[in-house]
Amino acid sequence: MSAAPKPATHDHAHGPVPAVSARGTAPEALRLEDLTLAYERHPAVHHLSGSFVRGSLTAIVGPNGGGKSTLLKAVMGLIRPAAGRIERFGLDPARIAYLPQAAELDRAVPVSVAELAMLGHWRRLGAFGAASQEDRARAQAALNAVGLAGFERRPIATLSAGQLRRALFARLMLEESPLILLDEPFASIDQRAAEDLMGVIARWHGEGRTVVAVLHELDRVRRHFPATLLLARHKVAWGPTADVLAEVNLTRARALTAAWDEAAEVCAA
Repeated sequence: MSAAPKPATHDHAHGPVPAVSARGTAPEALRLEDLTLAYERHPAVHHLSGSFVRGSLTAIVGPNGGGKSTLLKAVMGLIRPAAGRIERFGLDPARIAYLPQAAELDRAVPVSVAELAMLGHWRRLGAFGAASQEDRARAQAALNAVGLAGFERRPIATLSAGQLRRALFARLMLEESPLILLDEPFASIDQRAAEDLMGVIARWHGEGRTVVAVLHELDRVRRHFPATLLLARHKVAWGPTADVLAEVNLTRARALTAAWDEAAEVCAA
């Protein structure tokens, strides 16, 4: 069953936002129905159900190994469900904007900051489409917005972690996707970069895009994210952040972690 409907929460920076939708109560961007994900029959996520309201801003938190990144990859279509289904409401997974973890990025690729940002136009232009002056101007505006004016010709291999993350956010801005998935967007970057990029996320949210971010910093989640999914392979709680991050739920997540059986196979029920 999907998470019980909750009243709209209010975030002072972002306004009222419904946290989780029950069917028929609000437009959904994404629905998970009894979703189980596994690697070689070993479960990473068990029987997860719930939905993300269109235009919502949701954090996914939980212990390492709890299935957070795996869930994002499944939404992207990179992992097939072992059971259950993901309803994207007609959105092609190729149109979803996705920021993977920093460890999954190859910084040795010989591209400049401007070229990396321009990849945000790729889905629209295709492999052989020519970028227009307007496309280049929009890429420059995106780089300006993330604080990288003057870095256009710099090879990405020379960037700091925070600078690279800014460049990747510029690319995401150009994709103009209605659904944006971020896997640990603030990992290994300084506080100023994190706050600047949080401003970009707030802008996306204000534009009505659906944003889902895997995060570890609970204080940041409490300040900026109206809705939260606490995941420890099972759904611990999903709804308004203040309710989800109650100590009773965090304690339950830790208890589930201690009980994980790494040799277990996907269950039938």
